[in-house]
Amino acid sequence: MSREDFWFFHPFRVRYSEIDGQGVVFNAHYLTYFDTAITEYFRALGFDQYADAQASGIDFHVVKSVIEYKAPVRFDWELDVGVRVARIGNSSLVFELAIFLKGGADALVTGEIVWVYTDQKTHRPVTIPASMRSLIATRERHLTA
Repeated sequence: MSREDFWFFHPFRVRYSEIDGQGVVFNAHYLTYFDTAITEYFRALGFDQYADAQASGIDFHVVKSVIEYKAPVRFDWELDVGVRVARIGNSSLVFELAIFLKGGADALVTGEIVWVYTDQKTHRPVTIPASMRSLIATRERHLTA
């Protein structure tokens, strides 16, 4: 993945509390970076996921998360986390993510997160509405081809 694959980035600065005894970001923190960046991605689209879930009773469940560590990430580094929706299924969204040094071209960490749109009473998948698909496609041109 390259920086050009993403239209959206969320900045982070590595805090001391996020590093481990080896002086690099502890592995579990990458999922927090990804989750926060996805929330900000939707905010940038103008979609309030939390309010929508409260009103509709339908929300996303994470069903898969993959992280590939390509290079160490260290304390006090400024980062850009890129997010994009790579695919939309009937009830699922597949996010591709990458962490770059601020302004850098090479991904230090990459990831994939899969969400399934789920009725919160039954915990069964439901179809992603056309309005959400259209909203995402306004920025993810590859989904309209």
